[in-house]
Amino acid sequence: MWNTEHGVYGLWLCGTQSTPPPLSPSTSEDPPPPLLGQIQPELYGASSPIPIPPSGSSAPPVAPPTSPPAPGGTGTGSRGRLCVSLRYSFGSQQLVVRVLRATDLPPRGPRGTTGDPYVRIHLLPDRKRKFQTRVQRRTREPVFDESFAFAVPFAELPARRLHFGVYDFERFGRHELVGSVVMGNLLEAAERGPEAPIWRDIEEGGGEKADLGELNFSLCYLPTAGRLTVTIIRAANLRAMDLTGLSDPYVKASLMAEGRRLKKRKTSIKRNTLNPSYNEALVFDVSHDSVHHVSITLAVLDYDCIGHNEVIGLCRVGSDAEGAGREHWARMLQNPRQPVEHWHTLVEGSPAPIGGIPSTHRGQWHP
Repeated sequence: MWNTEHGVYGLWLCGTQSTPPPLSPSTSEDPPPPLLGQIQPELYGASSPIPIPPSGSSAPPVAPPTSPPAPGGTGTGSRGRLCVSLRYSFGSQQLVVRVLRATDLPPRGPRGTTGDPYVRIHLLPDRKRKFQTRVQRRTREPVFDESFAFAVPFAELPARRLHFGVYDFERFGRHELVGSVVMGNLLEAAERGPEAPIWRDIEEGGGEKADLGELNFSLCYLPTAGRLTVTIIRAANLRAMDLTGLSDPYVKASLMAEGRRLKKRKTSIKRNTLNPSYNEALVFDVSHDSVHHVSITLAVLDYDCIGHNEVIGLCRVGSDAEGAGREHWARMLQNPRQPVEHWHTLVEGSPAPIGGIPSTHRGQWHP
């Protein structure tokens, strides 16, 4: 619906009111919404109830968590459901995304405990600019009610898609991706009208998520010298992080022990490529007594000269790693003084905060 008086083209994709929310008094330009995620507040905030906007606010209150979702049910591979709303402000040329709530999130791990969910939002194809909600502690029915704004010309909306990643925050571990929602056809969806609530299934494994790529490196351990050499050889098929369809990747290796980062090394930056070649050796001092108690986390990052360097993907090797990471480490120990090469599939996620303290830049792996 286009309102010529207020300059707002809006769609409430989900709501509890039968009519759209009241508009604020007429001004020459819409005031920008509160960009809660942009200033990156403390990730593990207090679990106090989310305040309900006062009467006359431009945003309707969120329904209680016990309210049933819109009909339609979850599909195959669904990991719950997510509800959001959108509006476009012509005055500020911003797409305002309001993350309302999620329902029926899966339990955490084999014990079936309740997770601590939060949502990360990108306006594709740009993956450098992102927003995140606050963590909602110990719930499978989180209510977020947070608004974020992406600066985007109206003419570009048909070619853009919103990507919502639902994560489970773990204080001493890597944040696990619960699932994703990809919302396209933003203008077509707007034609449904503000009274048509839309819920989206959270798809397992990231929805439309493309592969993050692979990293090829070798491990070589010298027991007598107590020296571990990680030679970064190349990466392949990395995810594009820039609007140009390319990235500026580099690799950072961190020596970890008991959740603490002891040392870090990084490669040079390769410009405008998704298939970089490095052939660079990163050396760590690791005594023979310690080699069974440490691990190496390797993060492939996209360099940004202005903002934060964004993680493309991660992999991990060590005695306590999983799958290929444990196998590669074991082969290194079985073949001392010889480089052991292996390809590793990159995974999405955030590494453990150093010393168990959440990072102030949530979900960011700091260079």
